[in-house]
Amino acid sequence: MMNSREVIARRVALEFKDGDVVNLGIGIPTLAANYLPDGVHIQLQSENGMLGMGPAATPENGTFDVTDAGGNQVTILPGGMFFDSATSFGLIRGGHVDETVLGALEVDQTGNLASWMIPGKKVPGMGGAMDLVCGARRVIVAMEHVNKDGSAKILKACRLPLTATCKVDLIVTNMAVLRVHKGGGLELVELAPDVTKEEALAGIDADVAVSPALKTMPIL
Repeated sequence: MMNSREVIARRVALEFKDGDVVNLGIGIPTLAANYLPDGVHIQLQSENGMLGMGPAATPENGTFDVTDAGGNQVTILPGGMFFDSATSFGLIRGGHVDETVLGALEVDQTGNLASWMIPGKKVPGMGGAMDLVCGARRVIVAMEHVNKDGSAKILKACRLPLTATCKVDLIVTNMAVLRVHKGGGLELVELAPDVTKEEALAGIDADVAVSPALKTMPIL
């Protein structure tokens, strides 16, 4: 039986097209690279200066000379390349990243995103998230449906400091997939297997339209 993180990662992987340049955030988003459909090959970009990043390194082939933006040891695929941060963020800000996938603390019904800070708690910093969500052609949030205490993460309006405004296109959780319409508005388009519409909506504190074509989430 799949755990919730795997459900999310498997569903996110279906959003990629062959040849896409994709930036995957730390945590659940990174797992999506493990579940690409047959015939789909993507170029993983890391904001610290890599294109063509490979899987996580093993103890035998790992080196701290090759790490992702989170400092994790990774590999580089044949044809992959390294460059400085200025070039990396030139790719991001220039609109050359097709999709960025990142986790979130909160998302709201206008597509606002809070992903980096809880006031009063120590945080490592914004990182490249602000540039990625503003520069990527498409922004996908991959996160648990609710917080550990059962409170909603999908809200009418974010309460935490924002990463970006009106930039989220798609929300994928362990219970549902929601589309964020330009100009505001959430639409429930898919439900995870064995999850009811009522269960998914109960975990959301926002106005949500239910798609007339609501379907079960496809998971490879």
